[in-house]
Amino acid sequence: MFAWNPVLSNQSDPTEFVFRVFTTVPEFQVLLFLLFLLLYLMILCGNTAIIWAVRTHSSLHTPMYFFLSNLSFLEICYTSVVVPVMLSNILGGQKPIPLAGCGAQMFFFVTLGSTDCFLLAVMAYDRYVAISHPLRYTLVMTQKLCAQMVAGALGLAVCLSLQLTALIFTLPFCGHRREINHFLCDVPPVLCLACADISAHQAVLYVVGVLVLTVSFLLICGPYVLIASAILRIRSAEGRRRAFSTCSSHLAVVLLQYSCCALVYLRPQSSSSEDGDRQIALVYTFGTPLLNPLIYTLRNKDVKGSLKKRPSVPKQLLKS
Repeated sequence: MFAWNPVLSNQSDPTEFVFRVFTTVPEFQVLLFLLFLLLYLMILCGNTAIIWAVRTHSSLHTPMYFFLSNLSFLEICYTSVVVPVMLSNILGGQKPIPLAGCGAQMFFFVTLGSTDCFLLAVMAYDRYVAISHPLRYTLVMTQKLCAQMVAGALGLAVCLSLQLTALIFTLPFCGHRREINHFLCDVPPVLCLACADISAHQAVLYVVGVLVLTVSFLLICGPYVLIASAILRIRSAEGRRRAFSTCSSHLAVVLLQYSCCALVYLRPQSSSSEDGDRQIALVYTFGTPLLNPLIYTLRNKDVKGSLKKRPSVPKQLLKS
């Protein structure tokens, strides 16, 4: 565990950070505030609806929807770490955030984002078992295993995020107040404000990015290669269509999430652009959490049907 180094903390270190504003034009500030507020409310409502449907309709008490409800919960927490502070700064100007507050936001942002990626890999394995071994599905994907997978994804994300955040905040940051060219305390823009050699820290960030993005993406690709092979062996066209439909929604979320994150965290530092990173961050802050409930409800007859029906009393969370 990395610890705070008092030698690096001197009177030149800032006591707070500020975020760079999107615009100083009052009319645009109001428009941006209303737009982002609307998107945030849609994210909250859409993901809450999925959680409610899964918990209150017995037909959705399966591992697939258990993971989906956990993904929706992560999306709510993920955006709630960022958006309220962002909205406050749009209308209220450059409100300072203390050093501890910036560190806390970074920790939760990285933790929830990493858990999101690991959970997508878990969902790929779930789809593989469901399609390739349908007769053994309920025997393999038990309630205990599903809970362990979610807990493992969260635990690994917490460990990586805690180490990374602690390492970043051992750096000295010169000046009483420093401006972050972003709307959140993400790792790359905070690193840019350090008054020390950050090459080792950038290397650690790259390693963490590879573990979270590349490894989990490969863990997703592996099952989907096997899934594609299993789908091609299905004789009926209707069976192939249904099998592909259950996977296409998940793949759409995966491609959007991983492509945006890879552009920010795995791109060479020499080719990075802070303004470009901020625009990409808007996509995975609002785009993925918003599209997640839309994709899974509009393309899923079970969820749409459950949302239209009156809820039934759940007997168990998962059928084991």
